[in-house]
Amino acid sequence: MFALGLALAALIGLSLGLLGGGGSILTVPVFVYVLGIAAKPAIAMSLPVVGVTSVLSAALHWRLGNVRLGIAIPFGVLAMAGAFAGAKLSVLMSGPAQLALLAVVMLAAAGAMLRGGVSDARAPTTPRVALIAPVALGVGVLTGLVGIGGGFLVVPALVLLAGVPMRQAVGTSLLVIAMNSASGFAGHVGTVPIDWAFLAGFTAVAVAGALAGTALAEHVPQATLKRAFALFLLAMGGFVLHQSRDVFRGIAGRDPAAANAPAE
Repeated sequence: MFALGLALAALIGLSLGLLGGGGSILTVPVFVYVLGIAAKPAIAMSLPVVGVTSVLSAALHWRLGNVRLGIAIPFGVLAMAGAFAGAKLSVLMSGPAQLALLAVVMLAAAGAMLRGGVSDARAPTTPRVALIAPVALGVGVLTGLVGIGGGFLVVPALVLLAGVPMRQAVGTSLLVIAMNSASGFAGHVGTVPIDWAFLAGFTAVAVAGALAGTALAEHVPQATLKRAFALFLLAMGGFVLHQSRDVFRGIAGRDPAAANAPAE
């Protein structure tokens, strides 16, 4: 089972390297449905995988001049606050409820990828600071709650609200993702069991996969690859949503006593 986990880590890293983001959203489903890890530890352990691969990718973008520290630092600090708060708030949700929320986020990410990018959007003449702050906090809260990086939200926010060029938005978002993933993980440590040895091995293999994917990215049609990944993500999101159907049944017909039952 450990060998299977490492193979899937390589595939997740490969997708991250090929697409520049997005693949990490599959980490929690792999942990839960393939490796049998409980939802809450899976969400917590996904964050170092997301964070480490993102910070290394951000370093590559930094060398190319594609990281805007002036926007990454304030955006990232707000996202970190949201991620830490989201991690602490996650104790109020059951594991199945967190997976149901993750399924909704996966479907939203797939929809955003299928609609296309924001590279042709007209950037604002002045940054819309009033909108940037809640978006950063919201992305952070989602990171803490369901263990995602949120790049599919961060990149459009940087382009459409902060006026950052698309290429720099991708590099900048990776630094933001690394920051809020670190904060979210800090919020989870001590509240759920962590298999540190497995986590280290999984993360190392994911990083290797990401580096390989980065090297292959120039030789793979990005538009076709992104569409195929979006369709796969749509299927995976639907699967997770189906597996979480009891959560929605509970919302519709749960009795008051069940509502006060302890979270997983």
